[in-house]
Amino acid sequence: MIVITRYTVPPEQVEDFRARAAEALRVLGARPGFLGSRVGRAADDPRLWTVVTEWEGAGYYRRALSDFEVRMAAVPLLSQARDEPTAYEIVNVPTPGGG
Repeated sequence: MIVITRYTVPPEQVEDFRARAAEALRVLGARPGFLGSRVGRAADDPRLWTVVTEWEGAGYYRRALSDFEVRMAAVPLLSQARDEPTAYEIVNVPTPGGG
């Protein structure tokens, strides 16, 4: 599964956001079931950011959120995300060329 959180970050808060995202990903990355992460910024609007994590399954992500260190470092950042669905199951679809 993937978890996609989106944020609106004013220019004067970018460095703080990047530091908080790095710390959140550090603690999340230490949890069982964590597969990887990325942080991105919208090419057309530099105020829009996303943090994407990938997990072996929803249970791993939910258990990670209950960890004390995660609650201290990641949950404050995650709570500032836009209020929209964040957890997505991976769905394989056919691609042109049979890939």
